[in-house]
Amino acid sequence: MSNGDGPAGRGGLGTVRNAVQLLELLGQGPAYQQLTDLAERSQMSIPTVHRLLRSLVLADLVVQDPRSSRYGLGPELTRLSHQYLSRLPLLGALAPYLPQLRDQLGATVHVQTLVRGEVVYVDRVEAADRSPYRDAHRVHPALDSAGGRLLAARAEDDGWERALEAAGPGEAAVARASRSEWAAADHLALAPDDPMLPAEVAVPVVDGQGVTVGALAADVDDPGDEARVATVAAHLARTARAAGRTLGHA
Repeated sequence: MSNGDGPAGRGGLGTVRNAVQLLELLGQGPAYQQLTDLAERSQMSIPTVHRLLRSLVLADLVVQDPRSSRYGLGPELTRLSHQYLSRLPLLGALAPYLPQLRDQLGATVHVQTLVRGEVVYVDRVEAADRSPYRDAHRVHPALDSAGGRLLAARAEDDGWERALEAAGPGEAAVARASRSEWAAADHLALAPDDPMLPAEVAVPVVDGQGVTVGALAADVDDPGDEARVATVAAHLARTARAAGRTLGHA
């Protein structure tokens, strides 16, 4: 990897790539991180990291804590993410259906996308009897959730490999053996290893061109309850098909 000081690291795409790498590192681990740690983890020189961070701070993409001089993600990312989501066709297509689907199932409903090997919960409608535990801004390794497994298995090979990289060795081995099965499945049910997170049933959302653009999921108490899983999956699938028909025709 370039240290950011050679021709590949100066200006143009090299600078953008290095800045994105720093943002990704700041999104991992503690909320605020030291300059020297970021330089070590990115394999870029300290002067290069410092120069990039100063530019990102000026753009409010990064903030520097005045007491510790450590760096963290900035508020501009929130504004940009909301602008992105407000224009996301997947959410526009699904939004009218989500409250009714929640009421039919009596469960929290989620909309998920795959981003760089992780599943991002981009929308949710809470059940009336929701758990007191809320994880409102969920981003997890894709293979930790039913929707993430569906999306990763159906992704291009680079997306699949990113999902494997985010998984543990044992989980990655299971995933490699199961990719074809997951990619062909019309739904998946899974209880995550984290006991604080709910189990879920998920179905793919496929657009008018046959491209899987997201997943629609609902919480379930017991992913081993085949009757309940089948009922939830049927409701999710009908909604996913209705929304999918409006996507991808332009």
